[in-house]
Amino acid sequence: MTNTTTAAPGPAYRDLARLMSLMTGDEKHGPAATSTLDALWVLYDRVLRVTPETVDAPDRDRFLLSKGHGPMAYYAVLAAQGFFGEDLLAGFGSYGSPLGHHPDRLLVPGAEIGSGSLGHGLPLAVGSVLGLRAQGLTGPRVWVLTGDAELDEGSNHEAIAYAGPAGLEQLHTVVIDNASATYGRPGGIADRFRTAGWSVESVDGRDHEALYAAFTAPHPGRPHAVVARVAPKR
Repeated sequence: MTNTTTAAPGPAYRDLARLMSLMTGDEKHGPAATSTLDALWVLYDRVLRVTPETVDAPDRDRFLLSKGHGPMAYYAVLAAQGFFGEDLLAGFGSYGSPLGHHPDRLLVPGAEIGSGSLGHGLPLAVGSVLGLRAQGLTGPRVWVLTGDAELDEGSNHEAIAYAGPAGLEQLHTVVIDNASATYGRPGGIADRFRTAGWSVESVDGRDHEALYAAFTAPHPGRPHAVVARVAPKR
């Protein structure tokens, strides 16, 4: 299911810019989308154990886009990976298109959750891991992508504080850090997770090899967070 090579980004990655250019109209939230592009690509191309043929398989990995207000990069990556045809991209955000300004899990092939208010994804990911455990499914991994400002939400604080002591090893969080969080924290974002008992890596969010190494770092008995630093939001 997963390509584990370490080659430089190839033609499929370079084609993402063209795929994103097909999505036009208002409310694109372009910077929110492009900040996630590299992390999403590395996850889907080299890490996640899910394909268009296994979207309903019980043992698939789950990916939850909590940073859902900028889904253009997510849609481009899903199209590039074959989850749906690129012909859908031109209708992005229009009436009757399955590709809304927030992903809808009932309409977008490959989407695990519908994204709405920020702060829901990480608690949903915690619940997903607990649900998998209850079914005896310890192999599937749950990944959730959030923004740094989203961590201001109290629901995320509770999820972070719970997951570490609970030892939710199947849980993985990618935080896109574009320095837009309202509240500063001693030691920064990484320390917030680390003090709650998480395994943490902090990397350049545009460096594919650094992202891959961070995504695949071992973290026995602990949930794992990757803080992906990108250019500050302007």
